[in-house]
Amino acid sequence: MDATFDSAPRTGGGRHGGARRDPKDTAQLAAHPVSAARVLTLFRPHRLTLLTVLAIIVTSSVLGLATPFLAKALVDDAIPHQDVRLLLVLVAAMIGVAAVNAVLGVVQTWMSTTVGQRIMHSLRTAVFRNLQQQSLSFFTRTRGGEVQSRLTHDISGLQGVVTSTATNLAGNIATVVGTLIAMVALSWQLALLSLVVIPPAVLLSRSVARLRRRATEQRQKALAGLHGQVEESLSVSGARLSKTLGAGPALADRFFRASDDLLELEVAAQIAGRWRTATMGIIFAVIPALIYLIAGLPVTSEGITIGTLVAFIALQAGIFRPVMGLLTMGVQVTASMALFSRIFEYLDLTAEVPEPAEPAHYPREYAEGRVCLEKVTFRHTDGDHDALRAVDLTVPAGTHLAIVGATGSGKSTLASLVSRLYDPTEGRVTLDGIDLRDLTSEQRAGVVGVVSQETYLLHDTVLQNLRFGNPDATDEQVEAAARAAQIHEVIEALPRGYDTVVGARGHRFSGGEQQRLALARTLLRNPRVLILDEATSALDTRTELAVQRALDELGEGRTVITIAHRLSTVRTADQIVVLDHGEIQERGSHDELMAAGGAYAALVRASERVDENVLDAALAA
Repeated sequence: MDATFDSAPRTGGGRHGGARRDPKDTAQLAAHPVSAARVLTLFRPHRLTLLTVLAIIVTSSVLGLATPFLAKALVDDAIPHQDVRLLLVLVAAMIGVAAVNAVLGVVQTWMSTTVGQRIMHSLRTAVFRNLQQQSLSFFTRTRGGEVQSRLTHDISGLQGVVTSTATNLAGNIATVVGTLIAMVALSWQLALLSLVVIPPAVLLSRSVARLRRRATEQRQKALAGLHGQVEESLSVSGARLSKTLGAGPALADRFFRASDDLLELEVAAQIAGRWRTATMGIIFAVIPALIYLIAGLPVTSEGITIGTLVAFIALQAGIFRPVMGLLTMGVQVTASMALFSRIFEYLDLTAEVPEPAEPAHYPREYAEGRVCLEKVTFRHTDGDHDALRAVDLTVPAGTHLAIVGATGSGKSTLASLVSRLYDPTEGRVTLDGIDLRDLTSEQRAGVVGVVSQETYLLHDTVLQNLRFGNPDATDEQVEAAARAAQIHEVIEALPRGYDTVVGARGHRFSGGEQQRLALARTLLRNPRVLILDEATSALDTRTELAVQRALDELGEGRTVITIAHRLSTVRTADQIVVLDHGEIQERGSHDELMAAGGAYAALVRASERVDENVLDAALAA
């Protein structure tokens, strides 16, 4: 019996059996209200299918009420009078009702699931597209798990809105109304008794269910904490940290305590569940017993036949679940609307870096690679000062620009504007005279390539990681890019060469190897403008020099913008710009800036002292 009531409908955030509204659902709806009209708009293309589902639900509920009346006819007429013909007809009718209801149930599930999946598909793709248009700042201020949860779990939970919340609401109403009418038609006395007995039975069930829910919530929190410990301690990074710190015994003790707490909560949850089962058993024993009592007393038994009694008990047993379902429907509706609210909240995000309504005509083959920043000022949406201020800068096509400066001077921000990860707050960034805001992301990415200090490798083969930048690249082109990035020999030494899986987040490779793979991936796209945002920061000096020589060769004919932490790698740049607090402090060639003896010269001297100290330490070791 316990399983019967646990099968009450659920949605992504819903509850059942003694449910109450989740404060998180209420807060979500208060922060981002959702109108019923907007939700119904999603279902409008499927209205004919949904009307058919509704008709099936009502038909199924009515057919379900026929079985008790058939049983009454069997007990009162066919069996006592040995009417074989009537007996066969009634038995066939009972089997037919069951068969038709089974078929209707399958058809209903197929139709409602199809509608739910189509709506989920539409929302899932719409949310994904809108998130793709968000600027990098959205992802820096939003937890990755939150984005994944809304895109997968929340949208998947909408299936329950169609197949459970909506269909069960219709089914429960039809069942309760039809059952009450049938009960009154069979015996008004027994129907009156039910109206008296059902409310306290429902209240008792809800009270016990609340106890079970509280115990289950505590267990789930403890289980989530245990899972968190497993994820933190047994991941690659966690295992490395615990081993280097010698924290294994402490982590084991911590896990033991968490597991011990979970043990007690599991027992408490199971006992609460058994209490609920016992309560349901008592209710299902008391109600038929009282019905038998009323039917057996001379005062109240008038007109109640054995068949009537059998039919009424069958109806009585079937009304409890839909009544409970209707009582929790408000919670389910709130949970369902909270799901829609969370999804619509992402759908309603305004793209900070929107695609142009009418893109400029800019064929990639005609791109020259001239980059200009015209009076560019940029401030992050949550910032309190300008990261860049009134920057005027021109990078002629085919030249090499190096950007240097202290940490926080705005170097990476400038590179992000050129690759249009952000749009300037004021001014504009142009590519061959065209505002980047007038180019689609595909047009811009086809000309501008970026290799940053933060590399990201997919959990796939080396070959597929490299081809992610250019899916149509040939094996020869992939190998050429890998050789240019000084990573081909490393790949060839792997167990399966280019078909070797890189592992979670590329942990198979060192930081320098990951950067060279990212460099090869970008070079494979053959961009006219190449942005190197400290792209060789994780390389040792020898490898960095080798990669730098390769980049110098590859840079011929390209526009290269380099942000480097080692100033020795930018000496040959055509133009060096020194940034300080978002403003251009100096600009010129290496020789010109050294002759000026300003900020750049000071940075070079400081860098040389650091390199000498590192060399002395290495020799002393």
